[in-house]
Amino acid sequence: MCYSGIKHHHMGKTLYRKVWDAHTVGTLPDGRTQLFIATLYMHEVTSPQAFAMLRELGLPVLHPERIFATPDHIIPTDNQSEPYADPRAATMLSELRRNCKEHGIRLFDLPSGRQGIVHMIGPELGITQPGMTIVCGDSHTATHGAVGSIAMGIGTTQVRDVLATQTLAMSPLKVRNVRVEGTLRPGVTAKDVALHIIGKLGADGGLGYAYEFGGSAIESMDMDGRLTLCNLAIEGAARCGYINPDETTFAYLKGRPYAPKGAAWDAAVERWKSFASDADAEYDDVVIIPAEEIEPTVTWGISPDMNIGISGSVPSPADARSEEARKAYTTALEYMQLTPGQPLKGLPVDVVFIGSCTNGHITDFRAVAPYLKGRKVAPGIKALAVPGSQMTARQCEDEGIAAIFREAGFEWRLPGCSMCLAMNPDKLVGDQICASTSNRNFKGRQGSPTGRTLLMSPLMAAAAAVTGTVADAREVFDIQ
Repeated sequence: MCYSGIKHHHMGKTLYRKVWDAHTVGTLPDGRTQLFIATLYMHEVTSPQAFAMLRELGLPVLHPERIFATPDHIIPTDNQSEPYADPRAATMLSELRRNCKEHGIRLFDLPSGRQGIVHMIGPELGITQPGMTIVCGDSHTATHGAVGSIAMGIGTTQVRDVLATQTLAMSPLKVRNVRVEGTLRPGVTAKDVALHIIGKLGADGGLGYAYEFGGSAIESMDMDGRLTLCNLAIEGAARCGYINPDETTFAYLKGRPYAPKGAAWDAAVERWKSFASDADAEYDDVVIIPAEEIEPTVTWGISPDMNIGISGSVPSPADARSEEARKAYTTALEYMQLTPGQPLKGLPVDVVFIGSCTNGHITDFRAVAPYLKGRKVAPGIKALAVPGSQMTARQCEDEGIAAIFREAGFEWRLPGCSMCLAMNPDKLVGDQICASTSNRNFKGRQGSPTGRTLLMSPLMAAAAAVTGTVADAREVFDIQ
């Protein structure tokens, strides 16, 4: 170790720094980096304005071959035949089609068999690859970091910048290494890990940071679990979350439509390996969490960090960390109609939603199906199961998973964002309580200004569906 205060040039680098350096075009006069963007994803909601700005400037799209689009937010999930009842949805979809056609951008439209939530189809098609810079006008773009890339949500003017120049002006983030060490207990999933981390570090704990997720519990997760974890990095205010590429990553990508083939595959894997953080990489902060302390986790409030383990009870504003948090707790309890000290277990629910870019993966449905087999959704409960993509939907049909959900009394829907954000017909009514596998429990997020959302894992949502209440999936399904 050298104590002269000079960092030697052979100091290890994080994946974040390696990817950043590999994509740096230059330094702008204001000190920001001009960063090359490997891949831009687009959906119908945040792209029309960006194209309009481009037209005003009379600029072409510089690299249409690096852009991929799909409709997801506004797509109805019960009947997708057009015209749509919502004229705004119809307009957004026709705009997306027009813009993609005009600029030669690949669009995975409804007839393609590859449509779905943008953050699900990117990895499924093998477009998302390690070592890339990836952006999309959508906050949950962080999802793609699970494959070992730097992926961020951007605003509409930035979408315009990428369309015109394939670059962005940005300053690098600090990197926090979040390690979950040990073995997760049975019935504890990636969703519980993500909520637990957000609960521990706070909804604003990640400001200014990229989160590198690591540790034995995360290294042993499958790809879909990693996607779930990185998807939620943004809910802890980290701009992006990523996991170093490893054999799990390569096995997942191999043979996907856009993945390299043959000799190009072997070369790609070698290159991808080189992006992983060095063993002696320096981090701005390190957080270590024992895997054993995590239990199935459920949100009680109106921000994803307001969560408790299923054995816990709703906190009191008196327990809050700060004056600000105390006010937030008071507001949340009032909105959610909960009282301090109340257990969430046994709380009746009205609606159950399994889906979204957080938990609409094939493994999410595979995890739940065996436990739903032979069981029925409780009377009076509206239960929706929405695969995140057409590819996942086909797999669910082929494997008999869709049939199990239908048989149990779930409405098995067509792919889309659905009830995660209710920019489509899937909405809560009045002050209904929804057990949801999505990513946000903000006021009104699911379409009713008084609707109440409890975030949880697919296993926990399935337990809520069959009991009609918030329940411990480990007890309901005898998971040991």
